Amino acid sequence: MTNRADPPPWPTLQAPSLDDMTELAEAAFAALPEAFRRLCEGVVIQVAEFPTEDTLDEMEIDSEFDLLGLFQGFGLAQDGAVAPTGRLPNMIWLYRRPILDYWAGHEETLGGIVTHVLVHEIGHHVGLSDEDIAEIERAAEP
Repeated sequence: MTNRADPPPWPTLQAPSLDDMTELAEAAFAALPEAFRRLCEGVVIQVAEFPTEDTLDEMEIDSEFDLLGLFQGFGLAQDGAVAPTGRLPNMIWLYRRPILDYWAGHEETLGGIVTHVLVHEIGHHVGLSDEDIAEIERAAEP
């Protein structure tokens, strides 16, 4: 039961900022199994508000809310661990607004959603199956 002297917390709550989402992504990454994290050496994880128009066009996605995350680059399954000189680093993008929109419509924690998207995108880098990705997510749960 809430004490009438204690105001409810929601009047002061705000949606997580880009910095907050970056911290959440870093915490989610740190909670992944060490062997999985080692496969991500050199991968840069970034949080942006939305995917770019070019990304949406390239992927033939109509709504900027339909893409929660993206792996860009050449994954281990494509060319091995060593990137040729002059190539941009492998990137994992997490898109704050689409993730928050998804969160608002589902009964999952924000941390759980961020972990799911992160593991899914790392899975693209590593070349994992959906079953492998699900197992890694289970291992990362608190």
